[in-house]
Amino acid sequence: MKGWWGRILRVDLTSGKIWVQEYPEEVAKNFIGGRGLAAWILWNEAKNVDPLGPDNKLVFASGPFNGLPTPSGGKMVVAAKSPLTGGYGDGNLGTMATVHLRKAGYDAIVVEGKAKKPVYLYIEDDDVAILSAEGLWGKTTFETERELKKIHGKNVGVLSIGPAGENLVKYAVVISQEGRAAGRPGMGAVMGSKKLKAVVIKGTKEIPVADKEKLRKLSQEAYNEILNSPGYPFWKRQGTMAAVEWTNENSALPTRNFSDGSFEFARSIDGYTMEGMKVKQRGCPYCNMPCGNVVLDAEGLESELDYENVALLGANLGIGKLNEVSVLNRIADEMGMDTISLGGSLAFVMEAGEKGLIKEDAPEFGDFKKAKQLALDIAYRRGELGNFAAEGVKAMSEKLNAKDFAMHVKGLEVSGYNCFIYPAMALAYGTSSIGAHHKEAWVIAWEIGTAPIEGEKAQKVEYKITYGPEKAAKVIELQRLRGGLFEMLSACRLPWVEVGLSIDYYPKLIEAITGVKYTWDDLYKAADRVYALIRAYWVREFNGNWDRKMDYPPERWFKEGLKSGPHRGQHLEKDKYDELLSEYYKLRGWDERGIPKRETLKELGLDFVVPELEKVTKLE
Repeated sequence: MKGWWGRILRVDLTSGKIWVQEYPEEVAKNFIGGRGLAAWILWNEAKNVDPLGPDNKLVFASGPFNGLPTPSGGKMVVAAKSPLTGGYGDGNLGTMATVHLRKAGYDAIVVEGKAKKPVYLYIEDDDVAILSAEGLWGKTTFETERELKKIHGKNVGVLSIGPAGENLVKYAVVISQEGRAAGRPGMGAVMGSKKLKAVVIKGTKEIPVADKEKLRKLSQEAYNEILNSPGYPFWKRQGTMAAVEWTNENSALPTRNFSDGSFEFARSIDGYTMEGMKVKQRGCPYCNMPCGNVVLDAEGLESELDYENVALLGANLGIGKLNEVSVLNRIADEMGMDTISLGGSLAFVMEAGEKGLIKEDAPEFGDFKKAKQLALDIAYRRGELGNFAAEGVKAMSEKLNAKDFAMHVKGLEVSGYNCFIYPAMALAYGTSSIGAHHKEAWVIAWEIGTAPIEGEKAQKVEYKITYGPEKAAKVIELQRLRGGLFEMLSACRLPWVEVGLSIDYYPKLIEAITGVKYTWDDLYKAADRVYALIRAYWVREFNGNWDRKMDYPPERWFKEGLKSGPHRGQHLEKDKYDELLSEYYKLRGWDERGIPKRETLKELGLDFVVPELEKVTKLE
């Protein structure tokens, strides 16, 4: 094979066994890599396992774009059965670990079992060792990476967990490069359950590609197109932080646990305020449009910001000072917690306290000091409230019987877009393959009719709530690209989304790397294959107890209205959302429960899924 190694590094921490598995070329072509490869592994190997037990498989997967000079191709997918949702979980991060993994001669690492004492994995090409991490256990992710680079040199890729992962916080993540995070649905907790503190990788091999010169020329063209984009200068200034102003103007900024869509102090936490505080910029490997804007926080320490963490730890908590928001963001990164789920969990606690449902001294909206203390208590599972909030919004809401203001889908906390008036974005959250995440179908810009980075000012637009079938089609189109193509290649979507890099570069680059000529129909089919497999995984892991309500957004968007702005009082209508969901299922070839039909599975080459699913449910 060209472009793929066809090799998976396997590690069993219980027995200490290390081996290499070769996987078929057909799997590489059908699932491409990244999320596709991870979903294939988990379907075959993580059946009805305890997410925090030794039988769960933790997958670090790369794709054909990684380790090569491809536009923003420095991503890695981390996947496992989720302890937060009970279904499929993954996330991607920009990291040198993906470059080194591919140069070490592997497409993925699969870790199983559980070590007796804390360990880390050291990989240097064909030499792989399980080493003691007892001296690292308890350290932050920043401290861990620095220590490991002192030992192994700066030219390595490091993935690590912090105290949150060690203490099995359900939304603990894997961190690299002091601020890059992966695995919102608790991948850091899975790593912690295995007593795996870190993975350190150094690779020196040359990745076999089909046409090196063609790859070089195409990549250079793409990099130049990015630099010459009209939107590039403003992107360099604000990156994703431009979305604070835009969402606020369009009643979509999560405010005080998503109870409203605009925040009176939005100007104090937006991209312009960030510009005045910025001290440096960071990017992922092979990226020429870095999005990591680093500021000094209220404690004088560096914190890397983007829109999602500022929205959820700022407006959503009622905190209107960016330097204080930056402290919460840095703590999350150091502790190894997902910033989005942390913000969602803190906001839920604040509202539950406001409603008298929590007896402990819960922080109020806007209380930075108590929010900071609770964030640390969550990471260490300290005290009754810290331990409670470490379980996530779904678990808390069930215990308190407070589902009406529980902002999650399938157990994953909602990211940075409030959808009282945006049914397409609500559908994207409802049908995302990991729960309420924006990454797979950021459809809200299309739905509103503008994108946030059009110049230097966000645009106000006339907007009317509609539920037409074109919205379901658009969600699927974006899922095929963002949640399919980019996640399988393990590449960043931002060059295409934010500065308009032509999407047609991608199949050309895949062909230059692998020698396989994929049409767009082929790539869409591969994406549909992965989506159907992931949905089948959810259905199997829930023992067939599945219905369309699993794809509903939070109740708040149906029952309450916006509290302010031009759309005050408006909200989603459940019957119309239901019609949109049915249209989505129809287009996907899934039944009215949201389960892929037998014929659909066979058309996608997923015949092996049918007998497994039929053990737990009847397929149409």
